[in-house]
Amino acid sequence: MLNAMQFRADGIPARFGDTAPHGWSGMSPINQPIHGIDAARYQGVIDWRRARAAGVSFAWLKASEGGDHIDPGFHQNARAARAAGVPVGGYHFFYFCRPAVEQARWFIKQVKRHSGDLPPVLDIEWNHTSPSCQRRPDAAKVRDEMRVFLRTLEAHYGTKPVIYTTIDFWEDNGLDQFRGYDFWLRSVAGHPSSRYADARWTFWQYSGTGVVPGVPGTVDMNAFHGSDAAWQNWLAMRRQ
Repeated sequence: MLNAMQFRADGIPARFGDTAPHGWSGMSPINQPIHGIDAARYQGVIDWRRARAAGVSFAWLKASEGGDHIDPGFHQNARAARAAGVPVGGYHFFYFCRPAVEQARWFIKQVKRHSGDLPPVLDIEWNHTSPSCQRRPDAAKVRDEMRVFLRTLEAHYGTKPVIYTTIDFWEDNGLDQFRGYDFWLRSVAGHPSSRYADARWTFWQYSGTGVVPGVPGTVDMNAFHGSDAAWQNWLAMRRQ
């Protein structure tokens, strides 16, 4: 079990590595017993049995982006994760040049309902490096589009999506106004409580340069906010 694993001085599970570790002090990933990864086509084909044996307790995989892009690695890795007993789900990277309802329908078309999967994830952040769309709508418009996307997915999958975001996007768009959703927050140089004002978080992305057995190259590493028992309860409540 992962909660019986040893942790290194840098606060991450001993079986994991990091090519650019942060010098954690105080509240660090070591305080959370449940760890997982998120991945996309860049990681290639993952050996999920090795990853699970190393302590990967969950995974989200990129499935779609905008209204016409799919991640070619999603289906193969999702099937293999399920076969290995790793709870898995898909995430959608939001694109500000397409209406939210079109993006929600595109995700639904790509990611079929699968009993036992994790809730879908809305990955919403500023697309400042996009070659085709760097729009920055005002905060009210952002929140309206988010609500359309989230409600469309909830109606289809029967569970509330998780919201993934970054520090600047949280601050710029007043995401603390969203209630009733689980937040997955990126914070690779400090605990979420020190980076997000009044944040209520369920998942924490604490590294973008992790090294995990069974995963080619580097990968994002994440922690669940709670005990092993709380994790099992969350899974029972939130899986599809």
